[in-house]
Amino acid sequence: LLVPVSASTDMGLMQLFMAMHWGEEYLSGGVNTLTSPAFCPDSKQPEFKHTPVRVSKVTLPWSLVAMAWLPNDVALSARQTLQACMQQFSYASCVPFANAAALDSKQAKRTGLLFCTAHATAVPADVLHMLEATLQLQGPDCLRYADPKRGQQRSVRLLRSAEHNLLDGFLLAGDTSASPWMRTLLINRLPVQGAAHSLLTADKQPPSALPTPSKTVCTCLNVSQAAIEQQLQHCSGSAEERLSSLKNTLQCGTNCGSCIPQLQRMVRMSISI
Repeated sequence: LLVPVSASTDMGLMQLFMAMHWGEEYLSGGVNTLTSPAFCPDSKQPEFKHTPVRVSKVTLPWSLVAMAWLPNDVALSARQTLQACMQQFSYASCVPFANAAALDSKQAKRTGLLFCTAHATAVPADVLHMLEATLQLQGPDCLRYADPKRGQQRSVRLLRSAEHNLLDGFLLAGDTSASPWMRTLLINRLPVQGAAHSLLTADKQPPSALPTPSKTVCTCLNVSQAAIEQQLQHCSGSAEERLSSLKNTLQCGTNCGSCIPQLQRMVRMSISI
């Protein structure tokens, strides 16, 4: 069983830690494969906290990373399909993702899925085709590159408009070095700069510089500092009026209220400027 763990040493002993939430729904095998079957005879509570393990070095040179936004009405079935094929890989994980700040009215009806695997050798082409079909990475809006001899395949799906192209899904198999910056493009809905086919180069560096992500001020509504500063440029009046404008336009500070002190500081700073 291959699982994501962190290690520490205590009095010459090595301790490994992994989150108990990584069950079979998200990870091939799941955390329960490592835990003891012992349980309390009275409460029936299982012992999840400690179990002996044996750690062995493993080499899995072939990897795959796939991410895509999918319509809500097909995301659950797609996730179930991905989970069903996790046992075909030495390591596999399947988790949903989202980014509330990047969701417009159309995007709000979509769910993100992230599928990662590692294996000793490249998997058959029909498995890759199945993954592409499940994540809707086939069709006229998709670009594709395949090199079966080297065990590499790359697919991207774009949302095209007159203003720009957005990366809506991708699959990198064999060479996943481009996944960090492609993930940033996809989750944050950043425009694809330059020619769309540059997404297929699998380079560690993006074809053009990515904008520096802005700090999140309102966690509940995922409102960034950059968005607040931009809105304050169009605000006038007293501090109370400007704060009210932020709440009405960006909805920040309207849920739990923990970000209001920071909003008030930003408002005072905008007035002093």
